[in-house]
Amino acid sequence: MGQNVFIGNKVTIGDNCKIQNNVSVYDNVHLEEGVFCGPSMVFTNVYNPRSLIERKDEYRDTLVKTGATLGANCTIVCGVTVGEFSFVGAGAVINKDVPAYALMVGVPAKQIGWMSAYGEQLDLPLQGQAEVACQHTGDRYILNDNQVSRVKV
Repeated sequence: MGQNVFIGNKVTIGDNCKIQNNVSVYDNVHLEEGVFCGPSMVFTNVYNPRSLIERKDEYRDTLVKTGATLGANCTIVCGVTVGEFSFVGAGAVINKDVPAYALMVGVPAKQIGWMSAYGEQLDLPLQGQAEVACQHTGDRYILNDNQVSRVKV
């Protein structure tokens, strides 16, 4: 945990997560194992907050799956699932579910590629069918029906 980190009461944090400086993990946010939360990234838990209206009964669950990276100053709007080993670039705004291994950038975030579990961009098209091996681990990544799966070596 970095400096100035807040962890809510209804939060789960898996083993080996890294939560950098100035991150607030609010109620109903769930981090699986090995999630990286970059400096000053933001979670929300109410979709349409108002100061004068209490909406604690409207909190939406946010799930960040194993190995995902959330870059510095990105925002994760509540109610989404961020797929395993996906990579959210610095400053991106996530307002819909993110596929496993997806590389997301921009406001609102758009997918521009695929990432390996090792953290390197994969030479795969966004759509179609293809297969590639990670240069560092030898693991194979298979693109099929717009989803990537990994076969460990």
